[in-house]
Amino acid sequence: MLRSCFAKWMKLFCISSGILLLSGCGGGDAAQNVRLDPDNPTQITIWHYYNGSQQAAFDQLVEEFNRTEGKELGIYVTANSQGNVSDLESSVLAAFNKEVGSSEPPDIFSSYADTAYSIDKLGMLVDLDEYMTEEELDAYVDSFVEEGRIGGQGELRIFPTAKSSEIFMMSRTDWEPFAAATGASLDDLATMEGVAETAKAYYEWTDAQTPDVEGDGRAFYGRDALANLFLIGSMQLGTELFKVENGTVAVQADEAVMRRIWDTYYIPYIKGYFASYGRFRSDDVRIGEIIAYTGSTSSANYFPDEIETDDGTKAIDYLILPAPIFEGGEPYAVQQGAGMVVTRSTPEREYAAVTFLKWFTSEENNLLFGCTSGYMPVKKTALSVDMLDKTIADNSLTVPGKTYETLVSCFDTAKTTTLYTNKAFDHGADARNILEYNLADKAAADRETVLERMALGSSLEEACADLTDDRAFDEWYDSFVAALNEAVAQ
Repeated sequence: MLRSCFAKWMKLFCISSGILLLSGCGGGDAAQNVRLDPDNPTQITIWHYYNGSQQAAFDQLVEEFNRTEGKELGIYVTANSQGNVSDLESSVLAAFNKEVGSSEPPDIFSSYADTAYSIDKLGMLVDLDEYMTEEELDAYVDSFVEEGRIGGQGELRIFPTAKSSEIFMMSRTDWEPFAAATGASLDDLATMEGVAETAKAYYEWTDAQTPDVEGDGRAFYGRDALANLFLIGSMQLGTELFKVENGTVAVQADEAVMRRIWDTYYIPYIKGYFASYGRFRSDDVRIGEIIAYTGSTSSANYFPDEIETDDGTKAIDYLILPAPIFEGGEPYAVQQGAGMVVTRSTPEREYAAVTFLKWFTSEENNLLFGCTSGYMPVKKTALSVDMLDKTIADNSLTVPGKTYETLVSCFDTAKTTTLYTNKAFDHGADARNILEYNLADKAAADRETVLERMALGSSLEEACADLTDDRAFDEWYDSFVAALNEAVAQ
């Protein structure tokens, strides 16, 4: 108690003197002897990719910081959305490469590991270890901190600010009549193999509803971020796809693992059991093309409340389940969501930037952001339903049921699975693009071939026969591995 009162007195003394001396007020070695002046605030800028409700929530927290902690310490934050993730990456790279017409680099910017890795090679990112104590770092989820250690000697370059994983979302309204008619069980949706079998049954059930029209069954499932299926599926089945050591990557595309992915994604897709049409699978649910998908936990708010049908719109309810894993696989789940990095500048601006990030990731502030954005908080103590409920009650929040249930699911995922993201490496973005589009593009093209053959009189099995045999898999696998190796060897 006495110690707390003394600390408060010292803080007031510093403020009344017009200059805040930050020595001993938290932070690592670089924080010592940094002086901020509340009468002449240190101004910092943040670039991010939040839009819509996420941007509104972030802006509100920035305003709260400027009005309270920032005003007291002498820090003023300006935040700007650069559009989507791709737009932000382009703006950041242009700024650091001093391209004509580009802006000055921001003090903080949202970044995934691949972009941060590229900027770090220019020597422009702060080592956050210099501004944080071991006790402060220990408060964050270990894997979130480890993801940010992309420096050549393991320096912490990415501050964990908001994370996500994956969930399975489905229209309860469309599931229940199908389940009642066929005996399908939610338990079947726990594995990728079970999802594929269920999708086949759904296609056949919907096809049978129009016996005079053959082959018009409806797709059941889709997934966002196919790259995650390769990365997490490989981990679940015992192989790390990209093995990174000392900045060097080895591609470990195990043939048996790739065959499991082929069998449970490509084959159901070309047969019409899976589908993808819009930019995201929530869009496909909205237009009635699928009823279930695996996607980011932060996408829960976009799951539609109604879908478009030939007869107009239909209200639907939802179900949220854990993302399916491969049968017999280890419990790995994807860890994703950009963190924030701090640009090298002056000790005052660097310290001000880290101070804001610490404030933003305090339990209550991080949960306030999560209640709108769907992102899970990054501190260990914040991954708590009790803490979530308290934050909602204390701030009189109205949180959509989808968002609340997703956050609770995230907390459970973080505690019951191993969260994983691959380490950064040169041309990592190029390699991820291979994972994202190589098989997806082939599946979409081959589905069109199947439809053309069926239109000419072939049965579904006849139309798929030469596309699903061992020779077809071998050809794809060889070209896929070659493409990955070429991407990482640039």
